[in-house]
Amino acid sequence: MVTKNNYGELCTEVYNLTKKIGQSFGGDIEFYRSRLIGSKGRSLEVMVGSGRVLIPLLEAGISIDGMDASAEMLAACKASLSERGLSAKLYCGHLQQLELPLKYENIIIPSGSFLLIEKRDESLTALRAMFNHLVEGGTLLFDIFLPTENFEAGKAIRTMTVNCPNDNLITMEEKLVEVNFLDQYKVSYLKYEKWRKGSLIQTELQRFAIRWYGIEEMKLILKDVGFSQVKVIADFECGKEPTHARQNFVFEAIK
Repeated sequence: MVTKNNYGELCTEVYNLTKKIGQSFGGDIEFYRSRLIGSKGRSLEVMVGSGRVLIPLLEAGISIDGMDASAEMLAACKASLSERGLSAKLYCGHLQQLELPLKYENIIIPSGSFLLIEKRDESLTALRAMFNHLVEGGTLLFDIFLPTENFEAGKAIRTMTVNCPNDNLITMEEKLVEVNFLDQYKVSYLKYEKWRKGSLIQTELQRFAIRWYGIEEMKLILKDVGFSQVKVIADFECGKEPTHARQNFVFEAIK
């Protein structure tokens, strides 16, 4: 069994099949496209994954690079770019160690991916690194969510069956193994199994951690990092104020 802290082969395959290129969740792609379309400088999507958001932004004529810590995800992104006759600069590395040759007009983190940085000090390091990679007046845009399901450690909280194009089948079970309300994080194990004609042919275990932040807490963190203006947008609708915990929250921070 292969155990990973990031996205491995089976996880990437499931991701590609369930989060297809250009598939919008709650209007997120349309939101990021509308915010970046008029930018004169370059943009950067960190934690880019397999390109679900990056590729439609490129197709809209936006100059954007990508970065991810997973070589498997970047390989999938490169393949999808090639299929569409597109190209983009893609960097492999961890966000908290961001060190690229350019400064950007915009940096975006869609899909709540910022919450995947497990340790709080590394989250702060990542925010400072992004601040340093923005031009003066540049914008950081990222969305987060609050975990609102019932927490019970040791409980299977999600199962999924995914049909593959080659008639293989992948099953996934997520089991919650740790919850810490004081430090605002939870850890699950995701078990992936690939089946062919009733026989198990591949297994992968992923450690999956989420660290969450309160809305006012994150605003204070961003201001402490040095951002001069911070506002929060609910559900990818400009001007919509947060009203309840089950919304998506987009932070817009200006350097």
